[in-house]
Amino acid sequence: MNRRTVVKRMGWGILAILILSLAGLPSLAQGDSNRPDQVVSSVSCQQGPTDPVELEAFLNEFFARRMEELHIPGAVFVLVKDGEIFFAKGYGFADLEKQAPVIPDKTLFRVASLSKLFTATAVMQLYDRGLIDLDDDVNEYLRRFQLEDNYPEPVTFANLLTHTGGFDERYIGISARSESELVPLGQHLADRMPPRVFPPGEYSYSNYGITLAGYLVEEISGVPFAQYIEENILQPLGMYRSSFQQPLPPHLASDLAMGYDYRHGSYRPLPFEYANIAPAVALSVTATDMARFMIAHLQDGRYGNVRILSEATAQEMHRQQFTSHPRLPGMTYGFIELFENDRRAIWHSGTALGYSSLLFLLPDQNLGFFVAYNRREPKLRAELVSQFLDHYYPVQEKPVSPQPPADFQSRAGRFAGFYRDIEYPRCTLDKLAVLVAGREPYRVTATGDGTLTLHHYPEGDTSRWVEVEPLLFQRVDGEGYMAFRQDENGRITHLFYLAGTEWAGLGKFERLRWYETFSFQLSLLGFSALVFLSACVVWPVGGLIRRLRKRPSQAARLVRLARLLAGLISALNLVFLIGLALALASDPLGIRYGVPPIVIVLLCIPLLTTALTIGLPILTALVWKNRCGSVAWRLYYSLVTVAALAFIWFLNYWNLLGFRF
Repeated sequence: MNRRTVVKRMGWGILAILILSLAGLPSLAQGDSNRPDQVVSSVSCQQGPTDPVELEAFLNEFFARRMEELHIPGAVFVLVKDGEIFFAKGYGFADLEKQAPVIPDKTLFRVASLSKLFTATAVMQLYDRGLIDLDDDVNEYLRRFQLEDNYPEPVTFANLLTHTGGFDERYIGISARSESELVPLGQHLADRMPPRVFPPGEYSYSNYGITLAGYLVEEISGVPFAQYIEENILQPLGMYRSSFQQPLPPHLASDLAMGYDYRHGSYRPLPFEYANIAPAVALSVTATDMARFMIAHLQDGRYGNVRILSEATAQEMHRQQFTSHPRLPGMTYGFIELFENDRRAIWHSGTALGYSSLLFLLPDQNLGFFVAYNRREPKLRAELVSQFLDHYYPVQEKPVSPQPPADFQSRAGRFAGFYRDIEYPRCTLDKLAVLVAGREPYRVTATGDGTLTLHHYPEGDTSRWVEVEPLLFQRVDGEGYMAFRQDENGRITHLFYLAGTEWAGLGKFERLRWYETFSFQLSLLGFSALVFLSACVVWPVGGLIRRLRKRPSQAARLVRLARLLAGLISALNLVFLIGLALALASDPLGIRYGVPPIVIVLLCIPLLTTALTIGLPILTALVWKNRCGSVAWRLYYSLVTVAALAFIWFLNYWNLLGFRF
C-alpha cells in the first residue's frame, strides 16, 4: 500500500471513530444503506420470498405470459438469499432449432453491461491492495496515450466507476465481425477514446469510461484484462462456466444461448458479437455462476471462505457515491441505485444484440436475483422488478400527494418542452442514431391544475407531478421524484428521472431548444428533400416539354446558369440522402464495426454541394437585380437557395459535413 493511501485511510479512520464515539451512531456502512428520507418498513423481516414452491408459482405465471407476449425464446432466473441459492430455473429454449432447453447451471448468456460490475469490482480490488487511490488522476497510470486536458479537473478512478468522467459516446467501431478483426484493448482506446465533452463530475453513462477502467486494471496489474478477471474474480468464486474471452472457449461455446431477433412473425438467430470494448460488455455467464457473484457482494466481498474484496472496501463500493439530486437514486462504484416500495436496491442491467439481463440486489434483505434471456427486450426485466417488489415487499401505505404551490401555475411553462437522453454521440456522424431512433423519450407539459405531466414516448405512458421543493417534483399517481436543473439565467436545462430498471443509467435528459426537436429536424429534412426533388423535376420536365413543342428557351444565359447550378446541387443532395438511407437500411448495425466504405464515398457529396451552394445566394441576388425570369420563377429559385443553405446547417448539426468518425 502506498504511503499516501495509508495516511489518507488513517486520517479518515480516526475521524470516523471520533464522530461515531461522540454521536453513538451505527456504522457508516449500515447508516447509508438507505437514503436519509427513505423509510424502511417495520415488517421488513417478515417480507420477501420464504417458500421456493410459492416463488416458482409466481415466476411460472409471469414468464409464461410475458415471454409469449414479448416473443422471448428462452430465459433463466436465479434468486439468492442468506448466502445460498434459494431458487433457480430455466424457461423456454436456448436454441430454437435444436430445441435445447435453458438450464441454469449449464446455459450461458451474454450479459452485456453487467460486465461493468466485474470491471468495477476489479478496480476496487486494486484499491483494496493499495495499488491506486480512487481520487488519483488516471493519466498518471496511462503510458500509451493520455486523456486530453481540456478541463481543469482530472478524470479519476472514482469518475470512471460512477460514469462522471465527462466522455462523449461513440458507437462506431465498438464491435468486430470476427476474432481476427478484434483490436487489442490498448490500441482501440488509443485510437478511438471519445473526447471529454463535460467536466468531471457531470454524469453521462459511458461504455468507454468503464472500458478505460478495465484497461487500467490491465496496465496496473500487468495481466491482460480477461485473464485478470478469471484469476481474481471468476476462479476464486468458482465461476468456472463464465468468461470474458472472445470467442468463448470450446467447452463453453456449445452451451451459449443463441441470441435472437424477432421480426415479421419469425425468429432470426444473430451472430456472436465480438466487442472491442470488452470490459464494458463481453461477459458470458450461467445463472448459477452469477449467483456466486451476487452472494459475494451481498456478503460484503465474501463467498464461503473466499474474499474478493475486504469488508470495508465492499461496503464503500455499495455506498452512494454520486447523485443528481439528494432525493433521487444515484451511483455506487459500479451499481445503480433504485428506491422503490420503501426499499433500497442496487442493480445493473445489460442489453446486447439478442440478449437482455438484469442483476438486482436488496442488501438489507441479503437477497438478490439475476434474470437473462435471449432477445433484446428491456420490458420484461423492468416488469419483473416491479411485480416482484409489489408481490413480496408491498407498500403498507401510499405516500400522500402534496398540494401544488399556489403560484406554480404561473411558473409551470418554464418546465415544458422536449427532453433527450444525454447519452448519444456529439462529435461523430453516429449522432444520426438519435434522428433514426425517432421522437424524444420525454415531453413535459403544464396542466391546468398546478401539476406537470410527463409523457414517455414511444410507449405513450403519462404521469403527473407536483412541485414539493424548488426544481423538485413528487409523483402524484405513484412513487418517486423528478428533478430539474437551471442555468445561471434561470432557463431549465436538464431533467432527472429514473424510470425503474428498463435501461441502465440514472436518467439524465437535456432540454432541447426548438431547432433541436425531432419534429423540427424532420420537417427541415422533409422541406429540403421536397424542394430538391421538385428542382430535379420541374426544370427538366419544362425543358422537355419545350423541346417536344419545338419552342427554344428564351431564358437568359444567367437564368440557364442559375438553373443548372441549382439543379445539380439538388440532384447531388438527393443522391446523398437516398444513398445514405439505403446504406444504413441494408446493414443497420454495420456502423458498430466501422464506417462502411460506401458511406465514406457518399460523405464526399456534401463537401462538393456545400462548395457549390456558395454560388446560389450570389446568383439569386443577380436574377432579382436583373429581373431575370418571372417573379414566380425568382421566388421559386430563392426557395431552392434557402433549402440548400438550410440543408448545410442540417448536415453540420448531424456531423455529416466532413469525415467525422
